[in-house]
Amino acid sequence: MVHNGDDATLAARAEGPGLRVAAQPPAERPAPEAASDLPRDRNQAILEAAKQVGTLLKRGGHDFALAGSVAAYAHGAGENLQHDADFCIRPEDAEAVAATLRGAGLPVHTPPEDWLLKSTCFGQDIDIIFELAHRPVSTGMLERAQEIPVDSVRMPVLAPTDLLSSLLAAFSEHHCDFGAVLPIARALREKVDWERIRQDIGDQPMAAAFLFLLERLSVITSREEQS
Repeated sequence: MVHNGDDATLAARAEGPGLRVAAQPPAERPAPEAASDLPRDRNQAILEAAKQVGTLLKRGGHDFALAGSVAAYAHGAGENLQHDADFCIRPEDAEAVAATLRGAGLPVHTPPEDWLLKSTCFGQDIDIIFELAHRPVSTGMLERAQEIPVDSVRMPVLAPTDLLSSLLAAFSEHHCDFGAVLPIARALREKVDWERIRQDIGDQPMAAAFLFLLERLSVITSREEQS
């Protein structure tokens, strides 16, 4: 993983009560800031939490990729962050990642769902995911991740095609929020391999309906228009 010169500055500025960066000797740590000094804006608070956790995972030498709405923001979508920050890891790396987060003072627990770990940072929820829409996170997916700036910290971010594929594959009869994904699809449409998405998940009813909506809105071209 590539280290960024801003990481140490971030860790010092964003450090809160009970949170320490494992790689930094105690004598070098500045006095922690009060919780009231953290950003009041929810989007910025989620970004600060994502940057802190990404910094910890990089320093721990873990293979990972930022996912979800924060990944979409990093690729150029709007700053409409949804509830938490998501990170993808391989299933076999879960125990080591949990140890890194706990070593930095972050709580980690296993929810009833068996495909993720949950944590919190600066009062924001953090999901450490090893399955995306019932598909295990693979080495190939992490290798396709792009190391780009997330606000001021560089970290691996899911490639746009993998990101949109995971969002569409998650649609079901119980969770089908086209409104949340539509702005992301609009913003990233030039960066996404839509043909690959059609091949991977285009036969799933909800994903197919969303792709049809994108065609009708002229966000993407249909196969008929391409031929």
